[in-house]
Amino acid sequence: MSTAESPEVRTAAGAVRGRREAGSAVFRGIPFAQPPVGELRFAAPRPAPAWDGVREAAAFGPPPPQEPLGPPPPVTGDLPTGDDWLTVNVWSPEPDPAAHRPVLVWIYGGAYKLGSADDPGYDGGRLSRDGDVVVVTLNYRVGMEGFAHIDGAPANRGLLDQVAALEWVRENITAFGGDPGKVTVFGESAGAGSIAALMAMPRARGLFRRAIAQSVPGTYFSPELAADIATVLAGELGLRPTVADLSTVDPRKLTAAGAAVSGRMLQYGDRWGAVALTPTPYSPVVDGDILPAAPWEALAAGAAREVELIAGHNRDEFRLFLALGGLLGQVGEEQAGLALRALGPTPGAEQSYRAAYPDASAEQLFELVNSDWLFRMPSLHLAEAHVSGGGRAHFYELTWPSPAGLGACHGLDVPLTFGTFAGLGSELIGPTPTPEAEELSARFRAAWTAFATTGDPGWAPYDAKDRLTQLLDVERAVVPYPEEASRALWENHVFAPLPLVARG
Repeated sequence: MSTAESPEVRTAAGAVRGRREAGSAVFRGIPFAQPPVGELRFAAPRPAPAWDGVREAAAFGPPPPQEPLGPPPPVTGDLPTGDDWLTVNVWSPEPDPAAHRPVLVWIYGGAYKLGSADDPGYDGGRLSRDGDVVVVTLNYRVGMEGFAHIDGAPANRGLLDQVAALEWVRENITAFGGDPGKVTVFGESAGAGSIAALMAMPRARGLFRRAIAQSVPGTYFSPELAADIATVLAGELGLRPTVADLSTVDPRKLTAAGAAVSGRMLQYGDRWGAVALTPTPYSPVVDGDILPAAPWEALAAGAAREVELIAGHNRDEFRLFLALGGLLGQVGEEQAGLALRALGPTPGAEQSYRAAYPDASAEQLFELVNSDWLFRMPSLHLAEAHVSGGGRAHFYELTWPSPAGLGACHGLDVPLTFGTFAGLGSELIGPTPTPEAEELSARFRAAWTAFATTGDPGWAPYDAKDRLTQLLDVERAVVPYPEEASRALWENHVFAPLPLVARG
């Protein structure tokens, strides 16, 4: 029986019972697909079976198998276990079918190899309450389960999981007080790269009306590159990259192969090119079917012109990775030159960057070209492609510096978006946010929820002439795109699927 403290909602598969928490009705761990194990291993997601009675929806579902970020966490009795990785979670001010509130669906990042919706930094309660919106978070397969290019399996299984979750939202969100015709997807890093892919995917057409892509990575693989990487990944276990071989390995043990390859990416620079300079062997594959074209090409051709877009990046994206890699204060001229030549947009990129940034140190140049190649220019070009294809886009840059001393680094926007200073947020901002952080977070949440509600985040759309960009900082301002030196260097670059340089 539904009560004020234990609200019940009926989904297409059966009834669920949630919890009332701090003014929100919260439902966790609702399956949107069958567990992708056994005969369904490496398959496209299948709809979850119906159940009788009322299913308790108080706990998150288990995270998908993945590489650890840092040392493994201590084992506690609270960790969800099992194979039911494909679940959604819902925060609603009130699960009233007549409410028709806007819906925000979060897609987490994690280099396509880690992440899960039970991260405390992704708690949707504050965003839902303050913006009077329904917030949905979801799990999708990562690493080898979700993105390795495996013979006998569909490509981009992680993206197909996201499509299945969005289909669940379309079919069920009305019962939670949401409007299935007013869905906004939002995500950061690999989540933003997933959203760019979803905008280009015919299977995702019509499942969302608006999109917010925060720090879009520029890495999408050609089938040839993806197949070679998969051969190396499977080879770690003495296997072939086939469903027949890999399905014999426990999913939680398969992550060790990915971690081993992640740890020695530079070894494959002669085959994988710039990908070898990244920390992950996974990205969406432009396979010609599930993902027909790279997002920039698809959007420029008008593939998602009906979707309204916010795109943007943080000013100092790569500084977080310098810190994580122990490279702060350690990058010299040789390492900077290698990065400029490998990642720059033209054969003469090293000289062009040095001329454009004459006062930059070797470490600053290293950080700039990594930031531009991996996040800043892909995000800018995505907005430009969408506008050229007939769509509307708004652009932003986060310039507020992290209290941790890492500038406006990668990931800093996530705690500001949710107003939840846990997980990575506690590292970059601190467990107790400053008044500045609270004020900026309120602006983030107001802009994101206003966009989800009306399509207007509060600043003018981007166009090729004025390039108006919202600076997200203590002092708000809308200015022409501020990273002009980098923009000019990359103006004619095409973000195409990354090729296989040479076969092993």
